[in-house]
Amino acid sequence: MRPARLVALLFAGLVVAACDSPPEVPPEPTAADTIAMAVAAYDPAGFDSNAWDTPDEAIVRGSVVYQYSCVKCHGAQGLGDGGFVTRGDTLRPPAFNAEDWAFQGNLEGLRTHVFTGTEGGMPHWGLEGLQYRDVDAVSRFILDRLTAN
Repeated sequence: MRPARLVALLFAGLVVAACDSPPEVPPEPTAADTIAMAVAAYDPAGFDSNAWDTPDEAIVRGSVVYQYSCVKCHGAQGLGDGGFVTRGDTLRPPAFNAEDWAFQGNLEGLRTHVFTGTEGGMPHWGLEGLQYRDVDAVSRFILDRLTAN
């Protein structure tokens, strides 16, 4: 093949390649999308294998998880005063000790809530890396130590 013809073919290939549009990037999932993914991934049977040697073992583990994952929004005492700012707004989660708190005495409901999160800012911890054991532990810690009992 002649050099001129080879150069022309290479040039034509570059022109065609440059005309191709870049691949479409899928849109970022919305909060509703991620909550739906968390709800689909949630399996209450995941808690069946959680065995704590003592109730205090779960509470101790839960306090560690709470300090790492929850305190920045919920505050050290669970009063909803952590002051975390997202999207330019300070989150104001409900206080765990409020008499009308939705999960007062409801371990199963709280575990589901922690795992799946909310569109209002509560992370979907089940998709964020907390294992079922940690979700159980932090839920037990909250109900045992941070609520009005």
